[in-house]
Amino acid sequence: MHWTLDHSSTQRLQDQVAACVVRGLHTGELSVGEQLPPAAELAEAISVDRNTVLAAYRQLREAGILEFRRGRGARIAATAETGDLAPVRHAVQAAIDLARRYGLDSSDVITLVKELS
Repeated sequence: MHWTLDHSSTQRLQDQVAACVVRGLHTGELSVGEQLPPAAELAEAISVDRNTVLAAYRQLREAGILEFRRGRGARIAATAETGDLAPVRHAVQAAIDLARRYGLDSSDVITLVKELS
């Protein structure tokens, strides 16, 4: 699982951690029942405070994505929505096709996506 955070972003680090988990679910890197790293271990690995990871885990628990069991840590909840990225891939392919009709290449599309996000 790739825990890539942008420490210079205006997006809170706890939101970025939570987004990594959600992305992992949708890409198939994480699955229902899978255990996440202990907060202290993950915090050290991604260079954030332990409380940041705990806040992200609480956020994900409230969203029904994580569940906690005493002594077992955080796991992906059975109620977590997983899914493939087929709809997103389809939309991106349509955008790429349209961009090509306008003479843009993939680097132009990437630049546009970054500007809009």
